[in-house]
Amino acid sequence: MAQIFRPGADTLARVVLAGIAVVPVLAVGMATTLWRSPYATAQDVTREQPVPFSHEHHVGGLGIDCRYCHTSVEKAAFAGIPPTETCMSCHSQIWTNAPMLAPVRTSLAEGRPLVWRRVHALPDYVYFNHSVHVAKGVGCATCHGAVQTMKLVRQVAPLTMGWCLDCHRNPAPNLRPREAVFDMIWTPPDDQAEQGARLAAAYHVKSPVRLSECSICHR
Repeated sequence: MAQIFRPGADTLARVVLAGIAVVPVLAVGMATTLWRSPYATAQDVTREQPVPFSHEHHVGGLGIDCRYCHTSVEKAAFAGIPPTETCMSCHSQIWTNAPMLAPVRTSLAEGRPLVWRRVHALPDYVYFNHSVHVAKGVGCATCHGAVQTMKLVRQVAPLTMGWCLDCHRNPAPNLRPREAVFDMIWTPPDDQAEQGARLAAAYHVKSPVRLSECSICHR
């Protein structure tokens, strides 16, 4: 009887069957890895800005409080971007002719706001309120990192759903006294777990079960 299949047909069939089983698993794994990578999350990406504003200089060196520029952080969902007038309250007196500040002077003269590139950007379907987190004792550095050391701000946290849920399911390690929320060099005490639990009760932080509900962030 004539041979119907070539000698390598059996091997080829085994490879195809193995591929059918393995390829989808590899595809899911690669997609998950890509989704969690800086390419998708923008973690540690430094963005070029119209003016190279240095938090290292202004916050770390001069000690300017976060609220001086981000004026609505305690009372609104959006922390706020300072208008040109805030910059010029100092720079009308110092570094008045610095070339790097030319866009600021032009902005003031023409009455056009500077267009900053957003660093911490959440999807449109995510609800986040700065004032709520501040009121509950979540420090700026918890999400934004040590900005007082950054020449240009970058996103240090992945800001993924899983990262947020880790905190919502166990907020105590990330809570601090309200008076320390804007303290960029604050360090947690040795008994942070106990202190955090007490602060959660004092600040009426919702239970982890409630904080993990979809409606908390998706409205």
